[in-house]
Formats: sequence, C-alpha cells, structure tokens
Amino acid sequence: RSGAASRAPGAHNVCGLLTRRAHGFYARDAGVAHRKNLGLLRKIMCQESTKFKNVWTTHSASPIAYERGRIYLDNYQCCISSIAQEPKILYQKPKCSKSEKIEDALLLECPLGEMLPNPSDYKSSLIVLTVRNWLLRLSADSGEILEKIYLAASCCKFRYLSWDTPQEVMVLKSAQNKLPAAARQAGIQQSVLFYLAVFQVLPLSFIGMLEINKKIFGNSVTDVAVSNGILIVMYSMGLVRLYNFQTILEQFMQQPFELGQEFNWNGQRGVVGKYPFGLPCNIKITDTPPLLFEASSLENAIQIGGYPWHYIITPNKKKHKGVFHICSLKDNTLAKNGIQDMKCCSLEPDWIYFHPDMSGRIIHVGPNLIKVLKFKEVQNNTDQAEIAEDFTIVANRENSVNNAVTVTASGRVVKKRFNLLDDDPEQETFKIVDYEDELDLLSTVAVTQIGADGRAHLDFHCNERGILLKSIPLLESWDVTYSHEVYFDKDLVLHIEQKPNRKFSCYVYQMVCDTAKDDESSSHENPERVFCKKGGRIFEYI
Repeated sequence: RSGAASRAPGAHNVCGLLTRRAHGFYARDAGVAHRKNLGLLRKIMCQESTKFKNVWTTHSASPIAYERGRIYLDNYQCCISSIAQEPKILYQKPKCSKSEKIEDALLLECPLGEMLPNPSDYKSSLIVLTVRNWLLRLSADSGEILEKIYLAASCCKFRYLSWDTPQEVMVLKSAQNKLPAAARQAGIQQSVLFYLAVFQVLPLSFIGMLEINKKIFGNSVTDVAVSNGILIVMYSMGLVRLYNFQTILEQFMQQPFELGQEFNWNGQRGVVGKYPFGLPCNIKITDTPPLLFEASSLENAIQIGGYPWHYIITPNKKKHKGVFHICSLKDNTLAKNGIQDMKCCSLEPDWIYFHPDMSGRIIHVGPNLIKVLKFKEVQNNTDQAEIAEDFTIVANRENSVNNAVTVTASGRVVKKRFNLLDDDPEQETFKIVDYEDELDLLSTVAVTQIGADGRAHLDFHCNERGILLKSIPLLESWDVTYSHEVYFDKDLVLHIEQKPNRKFSCYVYQMVCDTAKDDESSSHENPERVFCKKGGRIFEYI
C-alpha cells in the first residue's frame, strides 16, 4: 500500500488506483499513451466526416483467412498485409502439393515481459498443421519455417488446432478414429476415439499426448474439446461432461518428454518430434477422472460465464429450440427471469452467449432484436441471481408492414394467407454481432434484401449503453444464402464471402477522412498532438 500511495497520492486502495490509472492519471504508465490513442481513434472513427472506403477486393478458389492485419490466400501460401494504405503482398510461396496442405492454423504473438531463447520468438508467427501430421511454426512476415515437429504416424490424423489458454497452451485434436467397413464387418473393435496433443508455446515445448477412449468415457462420445483448463466431453444424447484437464495431466502422466529428446518408449526408439516416430502417447487415462460438472442440452450446446458463475443451456428436446435456461453453476438453480425466449418465427434460430468483454453480461440475438442482459442481486435472497435487461438494439423496420388484413382502393378487403417470417429477407435482419475489445465497441451487421440484391450495413454501438455511434454501408451485394464473415479491427473492416462451388471473395474497407476540417479543429483542441493525413488515412504523432 505504501508503494501505491507514493505513486498515487489520494488513492487509498487498489480499486481507486486502478480507476485513476484507467482515467490516465499516471503519464509515466506505459499503457496510458496507448489507451489515449485508442480513445482518440474511436472519436475520429465515429465523426460524421469519417468514412470507410472499399480499397481492395480479391477473389479466390480456395478459402480466405484473416488474422490480425494479415489476409491469407491459397491455403496460407500467400500472405497480404491489410495495414498498408493499400493491401500488399508480404510473401508468396510456391503452390504446395496435396500432401503439404494446411488443415488448420493459429496466430502466435510474442508474450510481454518474458525472456525468450531466440530472436525470432519476439515476432508474430503462424502455427500450422499439415495433412501429413507436421506441425510448423512459420514467420508471419516471411513464411519462413522456424520450427518443424512431426506428430504421429498415419494411423492418427491430427486435424484441429485450438487454444486451451490463449497464447500460452495449445491443443491439437485428431479426426475421430473410424475403422474401415471391412474391419467393422470382421468384428474388429476400435476403442480409441480421439487423440489430443498439448503444447506450451514460446518457446514451443511438448507437454503430452493422450487418448480419449470408449472404455473410460463411454461408447456414445461424439466429440471432445479443451478450453480454459477444462476437458469437455460431448455425447450423442446431448449430455456434456466437464473434467479438470490439469488434474488429468498430473494424475495420468507416465513420463515427461522434451522435443528433440532421444528415448526408448514401449519398445520403440526415436527422437521426440522427429520423423518417423513423432510424439509418444505419454498420458494414459486408466480410470474415469473426477467429474466437475455435467448437463444435458440440445445439440450439446452449453456455455459458462457471468458473475456469479452461471451456465446457459437449451432443454434437450427439439420443441425447446430457441429457449435458453440460465442456471447457477453452484447448485443448478434457475436464475430469476432465467428463461429467455424471443418466440421467433424464423428460418434461422436466435443465438445467445456471454459477452466477450468479461463484464459477465449476456448477449441474446434475434432476427430484429439484440438484448444485452445483466445479472442483478435478488432482494432478500443472496443465493439467487436475477436476469435483467441492460439495453436493447432494434432493427430498423419502420417501413415494413405485415398486416393480416388490407383494404384496396376500391374498398375490397384482402386477407393474407400467411405471415412474414421474422427473418424474411425483405425486412432488416441482424446477421452478425461482434465486439471490438480495443475500441470497446459492439458491432452489428444488418441485411435487407432489395429485389435481387441484398444490402448490408455495419453499425457501431456504445458497448455500455447500446447507443448507435456510426453506420457503414457495405457496397457489395449480400446474398443471405451465402456464408459471410465480417471482421472489424480498429480502422479496418474486412468482409469474406463464400459462394457456391468454392468461390471466395474478400472486400477490404479502410478508414478515410473526407475533409481536413476535423484534423485542424482536433489539433487546435490538443496542441500537443499533430495529425497528418496520408492518402486519406489519419496518422497521429505525439
């Protein structure tokens, strides 16, 4: 406390210190300038004169991916920087063969405040998983191979990459093991369903590999995942079971291994991470681990979050699709107003999830309504939480009329034989809701079908109150039957569209300012800041 008091006179507790720091009281704090710049960027972006211009468009016959200012084409063989005034190629590698195809990828960024063994570790890199079970770490700027690890023989096909702890612990998951039809007809049994391999990143180190076995977890397992130290096992009847993954690693680890280590394991000799052996399966689960939690939910959909801890499920019957129950993780008690049902009549169901801003709130999205919900204490009942509305965002349907009975000019009464769906293409409908954490903005994409064309706009809302701050029209036609992804990253908007027959398109929008008036007024109000406009983009020098 004495150290805090000396640095922050008047701040007598941690909460007060953090509040003052968030408001920028300490000019020597390394994060102050960054926070000020992001606040300034948000103000500039929401100005009326600030526009988003379509600066680049490309089309591809293979999937297009986006990661932190980089666009990847041709199965990650081509990398394009979207940060420049106009997107430019960072690297272009020769076309790879089918045996070198990349199955999945994760962007790896340098941790702050840690000493790393190699200079290349301090720059962003791309972890990729190939079809032949190679795990590669590539330079994000040049595509150069920095590390190369062989995972396993062809009997185990690794296909998926995910984070257990973001930027710290990575999990590789195999495709589900299935015996050939001839083997099944011969009565051969397959007990191993999945393989999981776990790595610590930067420096990249092997933690262990384990099997998900029918004999331990049951015959009806359909999928598994690892997230935030929890092993999630899903079953065909909608059951979801959670286990402590760290406990499993510690309890069932037979022997630790390091990459590059020579070993003799179960009669096999090799080098860890080298061809032809790969990785040893050194975690052997011999008994059912202690169960943390289980619940039954439609389509195995369960989410955990909020404060105090709650979980969201849909009762495990098809007639309850679109009905969400919010229950206490402590004792499974349903929260007050914990049944959320928008009663939508639509082709696509509404969806719900915990707000990614770590506020503990919940976002519930329907065709024409977005509800942001929050937890409240129930008076005279400390064991139960109440779900209350924080704010709502409503689609613009002022011009839509859906009367069951209309009267013609001649006075004839006409009755409609059907009503429009809530997500009818001719009515404005929410398709995407996302959160930009650095600018603290809630973004929504709403679409309206006008004749043969669909028109979409990206709106930015205040994350605290839901107030509309900015609306950006997307110039390209939006077909609601196609698959779409929209990324909003600081001053960049990127739209990826997948059409039938594996046709992909990417549209890049960048923030530009039409006039210099706002620049001049801003520099007069803040004399210590200088604004410079290059090619329509705004730069700040402090």
